[in-house]
Amino acid sequence: MKEIFKNNCKISASILNADFMNLGKEIEMVEKAGVDMLHIDVMDGNFVPNITLGQPIVKEIRKHTKLFLDVHLMIKNPDRHIDSFVDSGADLINVHVEECKHLDRTLNYIKQHGIKAAVALNPATPLCFVENVFKYLDMILIMTVNPGFGGQQFIGEMVYKIQKLKTMINDYQNYSDNRKNIDIGVDGGINLETAPKVVAAGANVLVLGTAIYKASNPREIIESARRKFIL
Repeated sequence: MKEIFKNNCKISASILNADFMNLGKEIEMVEKAGVDMLHIDVMDGNFVPNITLGQPIVKEIRKHTKLFLDVHLMIKNPDRHIDSFVDSGADLINVHVEECKHLDRTLNYIKQHGIKAAVALNPATPLCFVENVFKYLDMILIMTVNPGFGGQQFIGEMVYKIQKLKTMINDYQNYSDNRKNIDIGVDGGINLETAPKVVAAGANVLVLGTAIYKASNPREIIESARRKFIL
């Protein structure tokens, strides 16, 4: 498994906001610009209103980049598709707590494939749903917008949620024999204005979409966002 992260701080480019007619060039651009990972939103039109892409596209992306692939399953019944996304080249599979009846079983199954496991929480979903599955987790993704569309406005109340999650993780690490690192990711409305707020609260994975792909100088945005980790 690829371990390419630097100083535990990561910039992830969300291809949801890329030009899909030129997806290869768009991925090459962010790779050269210095992102650590690609965030791939898989939407089914049921869990969220939009439909995006599936396993064949992930497989083609895997062939053409060495970047770490974070596959975010915004879909109904994600358990049915874990095997196929692992086979497609995902380095991490991110499932929504709202769609997993047996979350510990789902996360353990992902880990058994030798890749990383993450869970995402919608803005209104309380943190208590993940406090008993920390041992399986490599990342927890706090949705800072309601999922389904790119370019939405950041929900400011999520800063407090990130702070609470950071405290929960610290408590777990202090009182558990399993002192693994658990990343805190944020996804939705992250830009150079909101990045310092979420980093100060405890986030260390910034998912940037519109902020990168709509910028005249994406490299400058990525480098500026990375500097937000130095507070």
